[in-house]
Amino acid sequence: MRTVVERDLELKLVLSPERRIPVPARLGYVTDDPYAVHVTFHVDCAHPVYWTFARDLLVEGVFRPCGQGDVRVWPTKTEGRSVVLMALSSPDGDALLEAPAALVSAWLERTLRVVPPGTEGEQLGLDDELDQLLAQ
Repeated sequence: MRTVVERDLELKLVLSPERRIPVPARLGYVTDDPYAVHVTFHVDCAHPVYWTFARDLLVEGVFRPCGQGDVRVWPTKTEGRSVVLMALSSPDGDALLEAPAALVSAWLERTLRVVPPGTEGEQLGLDDELDQLLAQ
């Protein structure tokens, strides 16, 4: 059975230490793709931007700096609030986004209840498909 766990929230695009602009976003998790999280930016506009990266990366990034290359995630405080920063790099440019740590953590907990860590492979049904192939 396919399960979707979503959360709409407002991220902040960090332009400078003093300047941030709001970015409507949606966090998404689908049991059909159990290792990944999906982030959609500008959800209400004609051309949303989609990013997909490892759920483990976001889980770890809530607690300590992690990632390399295109996606890096780390916790910090901004104006006394706990936030999670996501640095995203692509050929089209770089973005530093700030998300409220409590909202991200609560959403991640929901995904971890649906598919506990270490059980992601069971969601893919590879054993069933392999059995069907070998039976032919």
